[in-house]
Amino acid sequence: MVSKPHGGRLINRVVSGRRLDRIREEAREFKILEIPLDVGVDVENIAYGVFSPLEGFMTSDDYFNVLYHMRLSNDLPWTIPITLDVSSNDIKGLKEGDEIAIMSEGKIIAIMSIEEIYRWDKREYTRLVYGTEDVRHPGVFKTLQRKDLLIGGKIFLIDHLPNPYYRFTLRPVETRILFREKRWKTIVGFQTRNAPHLGHEYVQKAALTFVDGLFVNPLVGWKKKGDYRDEVILTAYRVLIENYYPKDSVVLAVLRTPMRYAGPREAIHHAIIRKNFGCTHFIVGRDHAGVGNYYGPYEAQEIFYEFPDLGIIPLFVKEFFYCRKCGGMVNEKVCPHSSKFRVKISGTALREMIKRGEVPPETMMRREVAEAILSFKNPFIE
Repeated sequence: MVSKPHGGRLINRVVSGRRLDRIREEAREFKILEIPLDVGVDVENIAYGVFSPLEGFMTSDDYFNVLYHMRLSNDLPWTIPITLDVSSNDIKGLKEGDEIAIMSEGKIIAIMSIEEIYRWDKREYTRLVYGTEDVRHPGVFKTLQRKDLLIGGKIFLIDHLPNPYYRFTLRPVETRILFREKRWKTIVGFQTRNAPHLGHEYVQKAALTFVDGLFVNPLVGWKKKGDYRDEVILTAYRVLIENYYPKDSVVLAVLRTPMRYAGPREAIHHAIIRKNFGCTHFIVGRDHAGVGNYYGPYEAQEIFYEFPDLGIIPLFVKEFFYCRKCGGMVNEKVCPHSSKFRVKISGTALREMIKRGEVPPETMMRREVAEAILSFKNPFIE
């Protein structure tokens, strides 16, 4: 059946009805803490259960347990700290037990009870979460720009951030209902920050052979320069699904969260999120959530053996390629032919072709998908 939420219960911290009017009125009296969009998105993900079982930003017990042991203080697997960073000036006059109003994108979106104010070591964080302190790593660079204090405490959502992808947004409670309506008992989740090439299609269809449905869940949010723009990824996937997938075999919805490029730790994080959406299986590819040469090619798969209690089944995929002798997409496990017959699919090479305005060969990307990408003046983040 559809998987149980992480921790056994789908969190809901969204205020509605008469209570919403009262809390909005009270929030006007609270000190306002302004946060960037990425952190505002974390607030929404907490409130809607995407980050179940979290009910707010982590206090030090959970933070240090996750940092050192990759588990919450109750021993539940969790690999990426979800934190709210502040400066001493931001919280001047505030103390533990106080309530604050959280503002993002010009509107008050939540209230928070401050349970704890504590310091963190950003270098320690980068070393443990990313496995490096190299500032050329995009996650490290971003972390070092953050503020020196963390505040932990539960939140309540009272308003929403602007969402340009509202029609492609489904909350965990909605996907779970949808999967049940489709009578899907087994669902495989696919995380992506790229437009689809033939290798992605091969992996998804291979997984779909063994389950009832496929949940394609592209990440929209902060990404590094050179990655595909959110609208390009969505357009490309819509074209692929409409033309090359059986009807009613796929659900396409966005995951609104920043990329962290944390490799193995982020692979576990992505699996937990899809478990909360209702997935029973999760595809883990080569160098999942990696960047540059910071992680081994299959390190993100190996970490899953440390979490036998994760509650979602990982599907590990070897490197895939087009074999001219086989006449299709294969991997080294099923193809006996030498390298002279193999066409490797390089994301970097694909991006270079697209930048030059070229349609990649059909051994690498569907023509319809390539044309959809090329319809954008600039498909990449600058």
